[in-house]
Amino acid sequence: MDLSVESLEMPALTKAQLAELLFEKIGLNKRESKDMVDAFFDLVADSLLKGEDVKISGFGNFQIRTKAPRPGRNPRTGETIPIQARRVVTFHAGYKLKEQIQDQELVPLAP
Repeated sequence: MDLSVESLEMPALTKAQLAELLFEKIGLNKRESKDMVDAFFDLVADSLLKGEDVKISGFGNFQIRTKAPRPGRNPRTGETIPIQARRVVTFHAGYKLKEQIQDQELVPLAP
């Protein structure tokens, strides 16, 4: 099975596909590959829950941001509704990732 990030037909890269890539490219067995991917995402989530920023050099930064309460509007009825304060995860792409994306040739999106 020739699996690479470039040849993925799905519009999203899944954890299962990441594990398969580790299996194919690095030679870990499938259980080790799945465990490594799961451990990575668990580590990122745990760090964010502790209030720590996650910085991946050459890729980007994940942060928890607290959004203040604000008035919102039901788009169907136009009724004003309160939106409660909440915490959200934000991602800011790093310089190298931004540069790679800008250097990539534009491909039109399929309808």
